[in-house]
Amino acid sequence: MFGVTTSDDYQPVTWVGRHPIHVTTLLVALHVFLMVLTCFLTAFGGAGFLNFLVFDSAQVLGLGRVWQIVTYAFVHVPYSGSALLWFAVEMYMLFAFGREVERFLGRRVFIVLYVLLLWVPTLFLTLAGLWTRLGMAGSGMIHFGIFIAFATIFPNVEMLLRIQAKWVALILVGIGTLTALALHDWASMLLLWTTIPTAMLFIHLRGAGPELVWWSDLKSRWQPKPKFHVVPRSTPRRVVEPENVHESIDPVLDKISKQGINSLTASERRALERARNRLLKKST
Repeated sequence: MFGVTTSDDYQPVTWVGRHPIHVTTLLVALHVFLMVLTCFLTAFGGAGFLNFLVFDSAQVLGLGRVWQIVTYAFVHVPYSGSALLWFAVEMYMLFAFGREVERFLGRRVFIVLYVLLLWVPTLFLTLAGLWTRLGMAGSGMIHFGIFIAFATIFPNVEMLLRIQAKWVALILVGIGTLTALALHDWASMLLLWTTIPTAMLFIHLRGAGPELVWWSDLKSRWQPKPKFHVVPRSTPRRVVEPENVHESIDPVLDKISKQGINSLTASERRALERARNRLLKKST
């Protein structure tokens, strides 16, 4: 259920007075601090240093700058005032949805999810860099992956204009795909379509509660129908009576002579009755 803690690991990292500080809060603070730092570096002529941190497939493959697979997400280049505005929106989205995902999964699992969203997509960019040069900076796609994780866990939560989270996610994925396709922005396209399955698969493998039933139902529709097998009817086994009635009934008669007729069990009484009926049939 949305807004309810479902993990025993949802504990604050520290406290500031009476206010708990969770992993999501620390991530927001870290990104904001680095944004401010980037602004100062750019203002005072230190922007060249950022070229060592942004992801560039040619530098990763040709110069061995493998740290760029991770550091790109912490470089928030202030291209314009609108870039800062979108950064503020991104941080709000991280805090709002990341907090709920962390509450649901727990602190340690949430960190694992964030790390996967950080470097798995850029690993694919590195492989694609063998054919064409690709670059990336900023954490927008990572935090979009956090929203995808949120929509996977809570697909039916109503958001803006009472649209459910799963439909909001689908709309945003469609917009991002069409935009990247129109601009021939293959790096963004690849990032988008590696981030989405990374987030969804991780949440699914964690068995993220009853609200993930919609995903199982969707998969079951595409799975082949089970084939029916004809099971032969079982026929009751016939009890084969011995040919000699006296041989079959002699032990029962001996028991009656020694212990009395009341000592017979139910099966022995039935055997005695069958023997009597067979003798009557032979006599007639």
